[in-house]
Amino acid sequence: MALRTTFALFPSGVAALSAIVDSGDGPEPVVLVASSFQVGISLDPPLVLFAVQHTSTSWPKLKAGATAGGRIGVSVLGEAHDLAARQLASKAADRFAGIDTTTLDSRANFVHGAPVWLECSIYSEVPAGDHDVVLLQVHAMGNAPDTEPLVWHSSAFRTLTPKATA
Repeated sequence: MALRTTFALFPSGVAALSAIVDSGDGPEPVVLVASSFQVGISLDPPLVLFAVQHTSTSWPKLKAGATAGGRIGVSVLGEAHDLAARQLASKAADRFAGIDTTTLDSRANFVHGAPVWLECSIYSEVPAGDHDVVLLQVHAMGNAPDTEPLVWHSSAFRTLTPKATA
């Protein structure tokens, strides 16, 4: 499919959107991994966005938790998260096994070692073909500027390699 191949050549960051949500068995962490995450959508109010497929099984759970008063933790993943990103995006029963996280009182859940973290609520959702575009309002943030990002490019996780200086 030419369109998919062409779109795959656009490099993007990788974000894990996560929260603790109530399920039939009690509170559980839910995660959605997105390479469609974008920052700088608006400064007032501070907005970021991501796109999610209509077939996602994680988004309805995250959305329900957020609309019930919780918040979503966005961890922009770093180069050390290659294996963690694969695990978090998998269909495994315990996608967080062996992955260190921090959960805030707001139920936003964050992956340790991320270069950027954002505590967000849902601002709006817009249908867009076979996806929905979700705008999130940022309420709190943190960063680790010396941590290199994980990049999704050509259907693979990659890292940035700094240019050699003369």
